Amino acid sequence: MPKPRIKIPSKEKLNELFDYKNGELWRKPEKAGTLDGSGYVQTGIKGVYYKNHRLIFMMHHGYVPDYIDHIDGDKANNRIENLRAASHSENLYNRKFQKNNTSGVKGVSYEKQYKKKWKAKISVDGKEMSIGRFETLEEAKKAIKATREKLHGFFANHG
Repeated sequence: MPKPRIKIPSKEKLNELFDYKNGELWRKPEKAGTLDGSGYVQTGIKGVYYKNHRLIFMMHHGYVPDYIDHIDGDKANNRIENLRAASHSENLYNRKFQKNNTSGVKGVSYEKQYKKKWKAKISVDGKEMSIGRFETLEEAKKAIKATREKLHGFFANHG
């Protein structure tokens, strides 16, 4: 369940306060926004801070979905063509692999205790699904890539 969101000002109010240029907000006439600790750009309006991608989405579409996906995975790239409405699961599908990943392939890990095989697994709608165990990293990589494209569609992110 998504956390409660702060009510974003209306499309009209945002267009009154800001100009949008190539993924950035400009507080007429200055550029608006600073990076927060998570890598997102945020802007304050009357003491309340909002993520720029949420403001930009509202300015262009007139509503803000529960989740907005950065297509290229760059939290600071707020060009409207890089933003799309997403479900929670779809937003997670587009994540890059985690920093503790040692195989270099998202969703693939090496299992020493299980006959030294490569295990491929994927999440779909919050449920983990095993794709199988493979003799080589290349086999596991090929299998997970095909499964990810089939199940995650446009939100598939292989890295």
